[in-house]
Amino acid sequence: MATLVGIDLGGTHVMAAIVDGERIGARAEREIVDHAFDVVIKQIADAVQEVRKSAQGGLDAIGIGSPGNIDLRSGTIRYSPNFGWENAPLGSTLHEQFGVPVFVGNDARCATLAEYAYGTGRSTTDFVLLTLGTGIGGGIIADGSLVLGVAGGAGEFGHHQVRATDGFICGCGKIGCFEAQASGTGLLRHALATAPSFPRSALLEPRKPEKPVGSKQIRRAAAGGDPHAVAAWTRYVDDLARGLANVIAFVSPQVIALGGGLSSAGDFLLDAVRPRVDALTTMVPRGGTRLVVAELGNDAGAIGAALMARRGALTTKDPA
Repeated sequence: MATLVGIDLGGTHVMAAIVDGERIGARAEREIVDHAFDVVIKQIADAVQEVRKSAQGGLDAIGIGSPGNIDLRSGTIRYSPNFGWENAPLGSTLHEQFGVPVFVGNDARCATLAEYAYGTGRSTTDFVLLTLGTGIGGGIIADGSLVLGVAGGAGEFGHHQVRATDGFICGCGKIGCFEAQASGTGLLRHALATAPSFPRSALLEPRKPEKPVGSKQIRRAAAGGDPHAVAAWTRYVDDLARGLANVIAFVSPQVIALGGGLSSAGDFLLDAVRPRVDALTTMVPRGGTRLVVAELGNDAGAIGAALMARRGALTTKDPA
């Protein structure tokens, strides 16, 4: 049996793991505090070396899910705003270090591959994963195949505009992108935007000086009935619903699975957003797309990256 390493590369940490199907074996994590390419490569290599010790007979292949637009043939990161990289030779650099095939794909597309194979997408042919974290990533399965589009860019749902005239400025430079409005960062921005209406609110005061307020704290406060948090949460859910209704109009999948940190809100999120999505769904039957929470959680990226390595490409099809 092939020994595969799946790597989930994020802007603040990297996780490498020995992966067998949907099962995670030995794993290692490293924090990323410097986005210089050589520094990130060292952190990735250190994590791989740590899990490599548990692999009997050495490694057969490595798969990496990375933010950004990626040349799937060479494993080069064409552009990654998370790291500030352009034409970064991630795949070839790690291949030189470890001497095994290295496959690089977009992190959200890798997570989609895993969730479709082993999670909420198992019984579907048309499926979408949306990752609601610091930003919004995604992937599309249509008629059983992962949609890559030109240059592997299909699935960048985070950068379609849901409030083009009155929204927040997105990191990409546009106004009111789905990511700017409905990511974890978007929830925090809604809390900041509604703060003047709640001058006595302590919602945005950090509980610990070294730990700034994040989306989890705001969401939990909303669930507890805090008026300021409820106002921010209501605006957030409205914008999330706009984006989800657009995804349904664009793709009309059987299932949209929500992953990423905000999906941990579970039914509190789903019960709020489902009726709003139904109200905004017009050109396909309402309720035809199920909204669910993704099953694989934070392991989806590494599992999907290893699956990509096993198949030899970012695809839903097993090799003949």
